Amino acid sequence: QVQLVESGGGLVQPGGSLRLSCAASRRIFTINTMGWYRQAPGKERELVAVISSGGSRNYADSVKGRFAITRDGATNTVYLQMNSLKPEDTAVYYCNANALGGNYWGQGTQVTVSS
Repeated sequence: QVQLVESGGGLVQPGGSLRLSCAASRRIFTINTMGWYRQAPGKERELVAVISSGGSRNYADSVKGRFAITRDGATNTVYLQMNSLKPEDTAVYYCNANALGGNYWGQGTQVTVSS
């Protein structure tokens, strides 16, 4: 099993930045992929960014060039750096770990972009 604990959400003005953190309970390099998803009110959960154990990254078209997913193997933490935030980025952001044992989710952290 993998436990995931997110932090770093909050309220930010349009054009601002936030960094989300996701701490995993086991070595992240043993996990196939780790990623960030988001769900806005009335919408389905969607992929934002994902990083594989080998380090390859993929992003949703809507965040390319603005968001970056990184990881720290020493602390088993995955980050999502979000820049140039827009009101449409407002959502609950969830950390995900896809491992051989299953698919795991964090509790979610709210990101609100508003003036």
